[in-house]
Amino acid sequence: MYMSVKQAAGKWGISDRRVRILCSEGKVPGVIREGRSYRIPAEAKKPEDGRYKSSESLFESIDRKKAELDGRRPLTEGEVERLTEQFVVEYTYNSNAIEGNTLTLRETDMVLRGLTIDQKPLKDHMEAVGHKEAFDFVQDLVKDQLPLSESIIKQIHYLVLADKKDDRGVYRRVPVKIVGAKHEPVQPYLIQPKMEQLLEDYRYSTEHMISRLARFHIEFEAIHPFIDGNGRTGRLLVNLELMKAGYPPIDIKFADRIAYYNAFDEYHVKHNLGAMEKLFAGYVNERLDSYLAML
Repeated sequence: MYMSVKQAAGKWGISDRRVRILCSEGKVPGVIREGRSYRIPAEAKKPEDGRYKSSESLFESIDRKKAELDGRRPLTEGEVERLTEQFVVEYTYNSNAIEGNTLTLRETDMVLRGLTIDQKPLKDHMEAVGHKEAFDFVQDLVKDQLPLSESIIKQIHYLVLADKKDDRGVYRRVPVKIVGAKHEPVQPYLIQPKMEQLLEDYRYSTEHMISRLARFHIEFEAIHPFIDGNGRTGRLLVNLELMKAGYPPIDIKFADRIAYYNAFDEYHVKHNLGAMEKLFAGYVNERLDSYLAML
């Protein structure tokens, strides 16, 4: 009995890409390679992760790799372009797909190159272009190193919500409910003070950067300050702050959306930040690996 790369990834709790790397490095016994795919014995156990020593935590591994990356700075313009070019398309696709956008990865790439996809809504086209413009704006903000503010958040949201001109960059004025969520967003009159408090708590937090951003992201989405576009804006804010601190941006995959949703519920129901921390840390660690490998 054999399982696919996708099945192994689900069973072991790692990405498809990581499974392929482990197979190609001969770390999974009994694997059969067929062209570009692998057949993995159903009883195969997840190999020890040699990317960081068993005696160090994932946060320590991240800190070590980030120090290594910092040692290679400043990166050339060509290096930066190479590291972000493919990322932008995949990130735009995944972040929009999580919110219900129907464009495929390939269609997203085509739309960002200026093409129109037949039988796909104009809204989906506008969301792709808006998200790309918002990420470009975020990259410009990274250079300025300005502290996070309500003004910056509203400017990013303005670009994200390309298809709803009256709601762009303004806090919502009506109550909302998030279907299936274990938490109810605050009433409109509380948005302003809650956002001020959130930014102050974030500014003075002494937690590890990953923990700070995991908490900030959950609390931002809990306030749900805008009528629409909160998820995309929130994920862009995470990347803004990661890049300002010298980390690579992360791309929460559409395929991981259930784990992502569950991380919010873990926090609101059990007051457990660990699920979102683990999700963020895993992505940051993997992105650091790919940055260092490419450089």
